[in-house]
Amino acid sequence: MQVSVRFFTVLREITGEKEETLQLPEDEKITLNIVLKKLSQKYGKAFAEYVYDSETREVKGFLQFFINGKSASTLKGVQTELRAGDTIAIVPPVGGG
Repeated sequence: MQVSVRFFTVLREITGEKEETLQLPEDEKITLNIVLKKLSQKYGKAFAEYVYDSETREVKGFLQFFINGKSASTLKGVQTELRAGDTIAIVPPVGGG
């Protein structure tokens, strides 16, 4: 199964990519959390430190995740199950003023 992941700001700098398509096993339950772990393995320490709290190992609360334009927080958070063709956007906080 394929899912696409879109990166913005800092994560775009860390990965060197605007978007990536991941090929994942068809016969397994794939969640947002599994995708984040795979991306951490691929992009290493900088990615993992940006996404995960170093003490709790939980995903940092300031990040927002959208699956096909719908906030993962309105679904099941990082435990949201993904389907073939889904697009995930990892959106950092927006500052300004």
